[in-house]
Amino acid sequence: MDNHWLARATTIRLLWILFIAILASTVLLDTLVVHHSHFGIDGTFGFGAWFGFASCAALVLFAKFLGAVLKRPDHYYDR
Repeated sequence: MDNHWLARATTIRLLWILFIAILASTVLLDTLVVHHSHFGIDGTFGFGAWFGFASCAALVLFAKFLGAVLKRPDHYYDR
């Protein structure tokens, strides 16, 4: 039985290449936009890309920390 077209290795590789090309082109097209920065740093090259990546990484790290703090012991429900 054939795999779904989204589960094939060739399709997954093609989608990764396509997504990376789209992301790289949007960052490169940022050079054509005139930015009117409000805080100075928001006018830097690729601000949306690196700020979005840093924000996402910070959220993941915070979620890991919060999960470790709020975690119950393995025997919590075995009373």
